[in-house]
Amino acid sequence: MKNRINAFVTLLIFLILLAFLFTGGCLKQSPTLGVENGNENTDEVGNESSSTGHLKTEELNLSDFETGISSLAGNYRLEALDIELKTPQYELPLKESEVSNYEEFSQSFLTDEAALKKLKENGFVLISNPYNPEEEDITAMYSRLGNGGKQIFITSDTLLHLYHVQFDDSMSQVEQNELYDLLWELDKTLLDASVEKYRSVSGEEKEAARRNAAYFALALSLLQPKEEQIKYQFEIPSFVNNDVKAELALIEAHESFSVSPIFLYNEDYSQYLPRGHYSSSEKLQNYFKAFMWHGRMSMLLKGKLIEAEDPEKEARIQTIQASLISSWLESNPDLFKKWGRIYAITAFYVGASDDLGPYEYMEAMGTVFGNGSKNFNTKMMEELKIELAGYRSPEIYGGTGSGTHEPILTAEQADELLEDTKGFRFMGQRFIPDSYIFSRLTGPYTKDYTGSQEQVPFTYIYSEYGNNRGFPRGLDAMALMGSERAVYWLDELNDSSYKNYSIQYSELSSEFSNFSTADWNRNLYWSWLFSLKPLLNDYGKGYPTFMQTEAWQDKELSTSLASWTELRHDTILYAKQSYGMNVSMPVFGDNSIGFVEPVPEFYNRLLALTRMTADGIEEMDALDEDTGRNFESFERNLEKLIEISEKELENEELTEEDKYYIFKFGEIIKMSSDEETMKTTLVADVHTEPNNEQVLEEGTGYVDILIVAYMTPDGRIFLAAGPVMSHYEFKQSMSERLTDEKWREMLKAKPPERPEWVSTYRA
Repeated sequence: MKNRINAFVTLLIFLILLAFLFTGGCLKQSPTLGVENGNENTDEVGNESSSTGHLKTEELNLSDFETGISSLAGNYRLEALDIELKTPQYELPLKESEVSNYEEFSQSFLTDEAALKKLKENGFVLISNPYNPEEEDITAMYSRLGNGGKQIFITSDTLLHLYHVQFDDSMSQVEQNELYDLLWELDKTLLDASVEKYRSVSGEEKEAARRNAAYFALALSLLQPKEEQIKYQFEIPSFVNNDVKAELALIEAHESFSVSPIFLYNEDYSQYLPRGHYSSSEKLQNYFKAFMWHGRMSMLLKGKLIEAEDPEKEARIQTIQASLISSWLESNPDLFKKWGRIYAITAFYVGASDDLGPYEYMEAMGTVFGNGSKNFNTKMMEELKIELAGYRSPEIYGGTGSGTHEPILTAEQADELLEDTKGFRFMGQRFIPDSYIFSRLTGPYTKDYTGSQEQVPFTYIYSEYGNNRGFPRGLDAMALMGSERAVYWLDELNDSSYKNYSIQYSELSSEFSNFSTADWNRNLYWSWLFSLKPLLNDYGKGYPTFMQTEAWQDKELSTSLASWTELRHDTILYAKQSYGMNVSMPVFGDNSIGFVEPVPEFYNRLLALTRMTADGIEEMDALDEDTGRNFESFERNLEKLIEISEKELENEELTEEDKYYIFKFGEIIKMSSDEETMKTTLVADVHTEPNNEQVLEEGTGYVDILIVAYMTPDGRIFLAAGPVMSHYEFKQSMSERLTDEKWREMLKAKPPERPEWVSTYRA
């Protein structure tokens, strides 16, 4: 009987695999991210038998929720929504004669036949900005439209970009005003402790202290201002001078992989080029390089990746290094408080470290050594290493030792490589869900390409070990966040046509479907992603006609990708990047002045995120007055947009106050931020493929203009226009990772092609 069951199971598996092969190994189904506490609009909306729908979400207060080392996520408070969706509809294709202000718009914006065709097909169209094709301020268009007598369309893109401005600006302020000095004080105190220890011990402990002196002297060298300032003065100890100078040369060249003179394993020095907002001043550039050093360089538990005559001895010395640092922090509460302050603030923005750090090493040493003195001899260090081996492994491969290991051909080998990178990072880079997704949907995890060889997809790379998925796409993250159109495009472009892609995707989908709303709001990074999820919905009955099209889903996909790009740009220092393995109020009367993109669930989540951000920063006593005022103003705007979009969805007439708000929106949303901060032209590298030494770049470009056709409660159809972000995805040499400045030069000279899905709605 047992043999018969086994035979039946074998036959069943064979038939499933056969069917899988005939479908090309593609997804061919929507992701199953699931409903979080009933908040997703999945029930009545989209019911084909009804012309209306219902959006209902629950109130959520995470004040009792604690995450990691603080309860700052407890500031997340989401208001309930209960909206009957009954926006008036029109038929597609749209007829010019049905549009009340068609002539007005056609003379200004719809002179191109392709644009008119897209507008008729979808009820909306995206065109190049007629006011300024190279516009970098997303708020500028509103005033121009209003002054020109055009109806205004307030876009989700605008709100997302303005949140990015505040997020990035608040982070930059706290880095310059507080974290820089805290890091200097930490490094200087630990350098002095390392020098003192070096002079008082012998053997491997002495060598560990010497390397720690080099480690902290290197960090201080990177932090130190070029101009002489008494506050930031130190001397590199003579006994580590050569190592520090050699390491500095590699960092300043920031070219590619090379063996670290201090740590003796391969490091990707191209990562040390200051990017994001860190290229804007010397202070931020220095902070970037020093923090990158602390975030990337690991004191390894194992010697497999170390290039030395006795790798295990080297790993033991590195473990002693980590133990000494953790001991110093533990015995000096004031010093540990400074370390904790830096970690808490950065963890609130981005999340917890993907690697082991002082907390874990203190705990492990307590188990092995007890409360007595710590003897770092060979026997005790082996016991400590065994204890630490039982701790969690990193979940994202960050490139440590790349190229020095055996070829990684299987998922099991990839997991082993992650285990080999386990160790201590002083201020380790943070676990982020999108990098985790990328690491699991590339290389040995997804295996060989199974699609057409006539035109290989964007994700494909050739190697002597197989033709595999060397690059992820932003679509991977969007699909697992609920975008059916992302799934469609992954299949359509053959980017899912890999032997094990569907298997890995299903595992990730199952994992992500178990995340609660509290999980999604554990820190600002995750909560930002959570805010994007309503935009990725399939909008059904009751929403405006143009929002029910597949083309609108593609537009919202691009908006979400652009916002995600800004998120990666803002957190590029802390987020762990995945690697391949290898005036007086006018009276408007019945005139329609414009339309708000009716996505109240999105505005509601963004409002909760904004409050969480402002309250959390204030709770940490890191919120300056200007930033605080900006957050308060932004909250009021989001509250108003929720109110107006609810009225639109429930087919209610807008009040004079509502119309005035839309008319003056461009002036109302102006913030106390400089011109540079407001720019939409940003870039971030999000994945490194060491086999061909390229990185995946995500960029946002110039502001485009979106024209939509909406119907008012009295049955009239109007056109309205508003600004939207543009998104790019392309590859770049890792030795030439792009700064915002270089990206802007590329945009002017020779921009890359837009992603394929933009073609459904852009003329």
